[in-house]
Amino acid sequence: MFSSLRNLFKIPELRNKVLFTLFILALYRLGSYIPAPGIDQSAVAAIKAQAEQGGVLSYLQLFSGNALTQFAIFALGIMPYITASIILQILGVVIPKLEEWQQQGAVGQRKITQWTRYVTIGIAVLQSTGFVYLFQNGGGGLSTNENISLVTNFNLGTLSLIVVTFTAGTALLMWMGELITQRGIGNGMSLIIFCSVVSSFPSVGASLRASNGWFAVALVAVVAAILLVFIIYIENGTRKIPVQFAKRQVGRRMYGGQSTYIPLKVNQAGVIPIIFASAFLQMPVLLVNVLPQTDWGNAIRKWINDNLVAAASPIYLGIFGLLIFAFSYFYTSIAFDPVQQADQLRKQGGFIPGIRPGPQTERYLAKVLNRITFPGALFISFLALAPTIIIIMIVGKANSGIAFSIGGASLLIAVGVALELMKQIDGQLMLRNYEGFLSDKPEKH
Repeated sequence: MFSSLRNLFKIPELRNKVLFTLFILALYRLGSYIPAPGIDQSAVAAIKAQAEQGGVLSYLQLFSGNALTQFAIFALGIMPYITASIILQILGVVIPKLEEWQQQGAVGQRKITQWTRYVTIGIAVLQSTGFVYLFQNGGGGLSTNENISLVTNFNLGTLSLIVVTFTAGTALLMWMGELITQRGIGNGMSLIIFCSVVSSFPSVGASLRASNGWFAVALVAVVAAILLVFIIYIENGTRKIPVQFAKRQVGRRMYGGQSTYIPLKVNQAGVIPIIFASAFLQMPVLLVNVLPQTDWGNAIRKWINDNLVAAASPIYLGIFGLLIFAFSYFYTSIAFDPVQQADQLRKQGGFIPGIRPGPQTERYLAKVLNRITFPGALFISFLALAPTIIIIMIVGKANSGIAFSIGGASLLIAVGVALELMKQIDGQLMLRNYEGFLSDKPEKH
C-alpha cells in the first residue's frame, strides 16, 4: 500500500488528482464548521452535548461529520443524495421509464443522475425545514432538553434563509463529490462519507479516554484491529468462474482461444448495503418529525428513539442486520445481472467449460451468485453488529454514542472505501504501464 502511494506521487497527472481530491475534502471539512446564519450558538452547544449521549442525534450526525450538531452549512451531509439514489433504484423496478433508462447505458445513466439531483434537492428542503422547526420547539423528541431555542429571531424570513443555506450546502456537496469522481481519485460520494466517518474518530477517542480511561481505549483499539483483518479478508474474497473463448477465423487471421475468468466477490455490493441500511433507518426518524406535540406523538418518537436508533437496542441491531442482509442481495442483483452477463458471453463467443451458452449459463451464474452472496451478506451483517455489541460491553450503555460512532458500520464503511480507493490507485498505475514503479525496479528501455 505504501509502495503504491509513493509511486503515485511520482506521476504528475496522478499526483495532481490526489492533491485535487485532498483539496476538495479539506473544503468539505471547513464547511462542516462554518455556522449557518441565524443560529444561536449556545443552543448548538447544548445540542452537541446531547448528541454525545447517543440516540437520534448521534445517529444523524454520523454521516455529516459532526456538521449537523454544529448546524453548519453542510449540516445535512451527503445523506439526501444517498436517500434519493435508493428511492430511484427501488422505483426502477416498478416504473417502466426508469427501467428503460437503466438499460440505455451511459445515456440513461445521465438521465437517472439528473433526476437523482432533483430528488436530492427536494429531500434536502424537507429535512432542513424539519430540523429547524423541531429544534426551535424544544427538540421535538430528538433532544431531552426542552429549553432549546435554535433560531434567535424565528420568523419566515430567518427560516427561509436557513433552509436555503442547508439546501445549497447539500447541492454544493453533491457537486464536490461529482468533481472528485471526474477529476480526482476514487468515487467522490464514497470519499465524502469516508471523510465524515473517519473525522469523528479522534474526538470519540478523547471522549472514551475521559469517561473510561486509557485501558478502554486500548481494548477498543485491539478489537478494531482484529475486526479490520476480518473485514479486509471478506472484502477481498473472490470466486473466479473460468471462461473459454472459442477460436474463430476472420480473413487470414485466427482470433480467440484464450482463457479468462469472471470474478465474483463474496461481498459484491461492497459498502453500499451499510449506507443504504443506515439511510433507510433514517427515514422513520425524519417522518415522525411531522407528528404533533401530543401524548401519542411523543410516545411514537420516544419508541423510535429507544428502539430504532439507540445502538444498544436489540430491535435496532436486529433490523439493521436484516436490512444489510436484504440490501446485499438487492444491490448485487443490480451490480451483476446473470441474464445480461450470459448474453454478453454468447455474443463474444465465450462459454463456461461444461455449461452450454444461453439459459444454462444464466442459471449457473445466478446459482453461483446466490451461493456466494449468502455467506457474504451474513458475514457483513455480523461484522456490522458485533463491534457495536462488543464496544457497548466495554464502554457501557451510557456511552452508546461512542459505540455508534466507532461501531461496525463505521469500520465497514471506512475499510471498504479505503480498499476501493487503493484498487483504483493500483488500476491507475497499471493503466499507465509503470511496471518499474509497481515492482520497485528500474524500468528497462
